[in-house]
Amino acid sequence: MTAPTQTEHRTAPASGTWDLDPAHSDLRITARHLMVTKVRGTFREIEGTIVVAEDPLESSVEIEAKARSVSTGVADRDEHLRSPDFLNADSYPIVRFESTSIARERDSWKLTGDLTIRGTTRSVTWDLAFEGSASDPYGNTKAAFVATGAINREEFGLTWNVPLEGGGVLVSKEFQVEFDVQATLRS
Repeated sequence: MTAPTQTEHRTAPASGTWDLDPAHSDLRITARHLMVTKVRGTFREIEGTIVVAEDPLESSVEIEAKARSVSTGVADRDEHLRSPDFLNADSYPIVRFESTSIARERDSWKLTGDLTIRGTTRSVTWDLAFEGSASDPYGNTKAAFVATGAINREEFGLTWNVPLEGGGVLVSKEFQVEFDVQATLRS
C-alpha cells in the first residue's frame, strides 16, 4: 500500500460532489445479544453521493445499502437477518439514508435525514465527523466521513425477538449504526 501523497487537515472537505468508494466504505450495525454481548454486522454493498456545498450547512448525503449484503460472519444468522423476521430483503432490497439537514453544534456536526428500512422511513439524527482528505497515488482526491448514532429497530418493523427466562430479550431493541465512508471527489 502506498502512503497518500498529501493529507489536508481542515474542518470541512472541499466543496463538490463526492462518490462513495464501495471498497473503502461500510455501513455497520451493532446489537446486544442476550443483553450482554455484542453482535456486529456490516452491509457489504453500499453506494452513495455526498454533495459538499460552499456553505457546509447546505450539503447533502444519499447512501443506499443492499439489504442482502448484510454479513455478521455467521451464515445462519445472516440469512435470519435477511428473512421477513428482520430486513425482509426479498421484499425490501434497499436500506436508504437521505439527509435533510446538516447542523454545526459547537465543535461537532449533526447529520439529520430520513432512514428507510423495510419500507418504513423515520427521521434520524447522527453525529457526523469529517476525518480528513488526501490525494491517492492516482491523483484522486479522497475524503473520509463517519456518521454514528442509534435507532430503535422496532420503529422500522424489525420486531422479532425471544424473551429470556431471567428477563430481557435475545436481541436488543437499540441498534448502534455507523457509516464509515471514503469518497472520491468528482473531477
